[in-house]
Amino acid sequence: MLFSLMGGRKTLAGSLIGGIAETQEMLDFCAEHRLGPDIEVISGEQLNEAYERVLASDVRYRFVLDASTIPAG
Repeated sequence: MLFSLMGGRKTLAGSLIGGIAETQEMLDFCAEHRLGPDIEVISGEQLNEAYERVLASDVRYRFVLDASTIPAG
């Protein structure tokens, strides 16, 4: 594939994320319009259940683990 890009003066460019300015602009827009992610907060005790739900494609929102519920040690 590399050699096919080299002929004919083709250019390939991209970025997985925007720069700092673009990211800040997006965050400001989201804050101004009260936009945020849809999440489901789970406790440490629910971790295995959440994993099974992922495997079963039974997840509607992004899981967020409440780290304060994980036993120490």
